[in-house]
Amino acid sequence: MSTTAPPAPPVAPAPTAAPSAAGVISGLLSGDRPFALLRRRTPGLGHDTVEVLTGPVLDCGTLGELPVFTDRPALALVPFRQIRERGFDVRDDGTPLSVLIADELYELPLAEVLDALPDRAVRVEGGAFDTPDEEYADIVARVVDQEIGGGEGANFVIRRTYTGTIPGFGRADALALFRRLLAGERGAYWTFVVHTGRGGRTLVGASPEVHVRMSGGTVVMNPISGTFRYPPGGPDAEALLRFLDDPKERDELSMVVDEELKMMCTVGDRGGVVVGPRLKEMAYLAHTEYELRGRSSLDVREVLKETMFAATVTGSPVQNACRVVERHEVGGRGYYGGALALVGRDGSGAQTLDSPILIRTADIGPDGGLRVPVGATLVRGSVPAHEVAETHAKASGVLAALGVRPGRSAGDAGRPRLADDPRVRAALDARRASLAPFWLRLQERPAGLGGSGGELHGHALVVDGEDTFTAMLAHLLRSTGLDVSVRRFDEPGLREAVAAHRGPVVLGPGPGDPCDTADPKMRLLRALAGELLAGREHGVLGVCLGHELIAAELGLPLVRKAAPYQGAQERIDFFGRPETVGFYSSFTARCDGAAARRLAGRAVEVARDPLSGEVHALRAPGFASVQFHPESVLTMDGPALVAGLLRESVLAGG
Repeated sequence: MSTTAPPAPPVAPAPTAAPSAAGVISGLLSGDRPFALLRRRTPGLGHDTVEVLTGPVLDCGTLGELPVFTDRPALALVPFRQIRERGFDVRDDGTPLSVLIADELYELPLAEVLDALPDRAVRVEGGAFDTPDEEYADIVARVVDQEIGGGEGANFVIRRTYTGTIPGFGRADALALFRRLLAGERGAYWTFVVHTGRGGRTLVGASPEVHVRMSGGTVVMNPISGTFRYPPGGPDAEALLRFLDDPKERDELSMVVDEELKMMCTVGDRGGVVVGPRLKEMAYLAHTEYELRGRSSLDVREVLKETMFAATVTGSPVQNACRVVERHEVGGRGYYGGALALVGRDGSGAQTLDSPILIRTADIGPDGGLRVPVGATLVRGSVPAHEVAETHAKASGVLAALGVRPGRSAGDAGRPRLADDPRVRAALDARRASLAPFWLRLQERPAGLGGSGGELHGHALVVDGEDTFTAMLAHLLRSTGLDVSVRRFDEPGLREAVAAHRGPVVLGPGPGDPCDTADPKMRLLRALAGELLAGREHGVLGVCLGHELIAAELGLPLVRKAAPYQGAQERIDFFGRPETVGFYSSFTARCDGAAARRLAGRAVEVARDPLSGEVHALRAPGFASVQFHPESVLTMDGPALVAGLLRESVLAGG
């Protein structure tokens, strides 16, 4: 059982010669101490190594209480409910934030560990999904129509859980499940078993996804999305190429890259850089993935806090996604969507962090109660039956280890990698070509405006409408030479701060229906848009929601789009020239010819779709606004677009 964390760390034992794998496993089977076995695919660590940690398990209240020792690692089990530390809504199911303090640590050869682990069947009784297929399909349809179509966000991950009972579950069963995952799964970032001691719980899984990793000041995140379910006959390059060409799968991955770049721009001193895409091949499916890298001077516990939790297990924007999760899921999430976190220090004393997302994981109670939560990423193009099938595929690896589903044949282990096919590599390269070059390199210093005439000067105040796209927007604005502050719409004193600000104000994006006059956020931001347009002394720039509110103040009608543009990359006419931009919108302003002429009489230019009249952008002396997100990886030339609007419109009226 865990206890409350004491003020002083335990004393490390004197180093002893490493025993054999058989001796270590035998000790785990016969003892009652908490333990963890980890096979990590971490750079610089041999993948044919299994680490064994044993020691006491303590409970902490917050991530800031996690110990970071100089002489031993600590392994934290971070539940999803911990996201409350960021002020987000979450169903509090009481799952503890536990940490195993390693007073013994062994690194053992994988082959020897496999030989020493118990090789026994594990039986599951009464196994079934808590939400039947038909009911889950109905949830998918509701989320796409009501939440995504209603402007609540771009994508959402809704969980269902396979439940059952393992009769007589004990330590040998936990280690046997770990062995079966080691032998049967491939491509996992961490394969692990963590047992928190007598009366505690056991987590055993094979997670494909880095939550966050930090070493030497470099932060790495690993957005994974897009799930290619292998055909019945096994992996097939032709089927994979069709998958890679599917706009729904492409857009799904781009959305989670944007969402995790928001986090990277929060924890990184110089934003982030996008590496990839790559293909992660596992036993039953493959994923497309990117890697995000940045530099940070933050404490690892702060990095862990600010990255709770990935869009791949919540949705986008994350804060509102937590509300959507509460509306559509039954019960708390436990550890699903949370993280394991191995924290410590390297040889130079610098903090280190290695953390996988807790997915593809069995959570087993002391009474043998089994939970295997899985979720599908729901986007505007989701087909309910396909998302149901995706949850089955994601559960397959763990359920095969449990004996519930048949495993892959031994011959599958030697199959050629799909990623080695030249056609697959070309398809992945083509995806990279559609990303904004700005995010493909680290910004060493303010980049200026290149041929646009030099750097801007001054201080921009960004109003955050509850979407941390504003972190990316701030990074982009800083690249133009501006200093930037970001303030949330609900911060006390915001209206006074905006009124006193001497510089451009950016009305940023946020979820919700801009037409909903009963929404306090919309009332406040609409009034703020009116005040800024009436003054226009120092200029205003609107982005997405900010654009819609400015358009409404100019008398243009706002309408819900027939098909939401959430995570859509489109080619538009931007004041007479073509631009490729990224939209995250379910609502739009409309402007017909008569309205355009009326606005022209007020020196307001309108960039709009010639057929639908949907307004892409507005500009006039003293203000400008865009429906799309210039800071998104989907907008190819965001920095130049923003710089041009600032120089030629926003700052031209001062």
